Amino acid sequence: NDRLGTGIVGSMSIPASHLSRHALSERLAEVRGASLALVEGLDAEDCALQSMPDASPAKWHLAHTTWFFETFVLEQFLPGYAPFRAGFRDFYNSYYHAIGEQFPRAQRGLISRPGLPEVLDYRKHVDTALRQCLDGSAALPGAALELVELGLNHEQQHQELLLTDLLHLFSLNPFFPAYRPGTPAPARPATGEGWQRFGAGITDIGHDGTGFSFDNEKPRHRQFVEAFEIARRPVSNAEYLAFVDDGGYRRPELWLSEGWQQAHSRQWSAPLYWEKRDGAWQAFTPSGLQPLDPQQPVVHVSHFEADAYARWASARLPTEFEWELAAASEALGPLPGVAWEWTSSAYAPYPGFRAAPGAIGEYNGKFMANQYVLRGGSHATPASHFRATYRNFFPSAARWQFTGVRLARDPGATVAEAAYFSSTSAILRAENGLST
Repeated sequence: NDRLGTGIVGSMSIPASHLSRHALSERLAEVRGASLALVEGLDAEDCALQSMPDASPAKWHLAHTTWFFETFVLEQFLPGYAPFRAGFRDFYNSYYHAIGEQFPRAQRGLISRPGLPEVLDYRKHVDTALRQCLDGSAALPGAALELVELGLNHEQQHQELLLTDLLHLFSLNPFFPAYRPGTPAPARPATGEGWQRFGAGITDIGHDGTGFSFDNEKPRHRQFVEAFEIARRPVSNAEYLAFVDDGGYRRPELWLSEGWQQAHSRQWSAPLYWEKRDGAWQAFTPSGLQPLDPQQPVVHVSHFEADAYARWASARLPTEFEWELAAASEALGPLPGVAWEWTSSAYAPYPGFRAAPGAIGEYNGKFMANQYVLRGGSHATPASHFRATYRNFFPSAARWQFTGVRLARDPGATVAEAAYFSSTSAILRAENGLST
């Protein structure tokens, strides 16, 4: 997708203190520099290839985030601004039909030129003009400052996409190259065990207007939530392995119909990037192929797999409202996490949601169909994007993001002993080479 979940959205109603030119100028340097750091040490070939239609080349991410600032800020608010190259307006347009044509998404990896050096020159050209807007004497309207803030958050989302797209690309290489050799494993979450119970009642859902948010986090509204219990930590690799060992991928009674079809047509038998070698499981990571850590949260599972696992464990996935209520109460432990967590909630607008007028409003509302909401964040998510109200979303079959599972259940439900929070066979197998 051209976004990590929410992406480019409309009017944001950010408090004035979040829109000072000085603060935005400092943040511009930080965010734009972080994007360049992600490709430091990569070859031009690494940045040019596209592994599947859902992914994009790294240099496309670098250019498209630059296109956003050029198209929505500089061309509108900087008098006399000269675009870097006229053809970029269509080529790096993702899907804004009000802006113009778009190059076919699935063919982005076929374009060798413009090359990475020209893309980096494009970024310098736009950054210089942006600094002129933010550091100069010209008074920028509030709408321009909102768009700069929006563009920075949009770029941070593409930073995560850039990482996950590169990981998928490298996973197809028979040499399993590491994106960053020696990259430390993400910190393990708190080892809270068991379930946290919440009584039935009305709760406020959505962003409260303090600080930045995307428009799909609003309006804040009341939601009745039935009593529920939610796991204090996400499902681990060892626990998910027990599902694999128990034939979870071969048991149709556990799967939604479409999920069963997807799993068999795509020959799923384990999470994406799991490899079994010499009787032991390994996982492809940014550090290359590594022994599967039994205590890490399972990642790279689709909504279909998460739902099937929950059913196998005599539980279910939480709704996004249950998840937000639990996160706000700190029952899920501190954010950030290791994996985005699937919910059972379809991605739909909140009551009273209205897309912004014009091209900037195209991005969000029109995607509110055939997708499920994820909550939380992963170790690849920029720290400033962790908040209880953030609504990520992907299609049910998506697996290349850092997506995982947290269980919920109705009060009084019985969870299969061997399926969850077990210190018996699944974990013992995991800690002894993860063999079946």
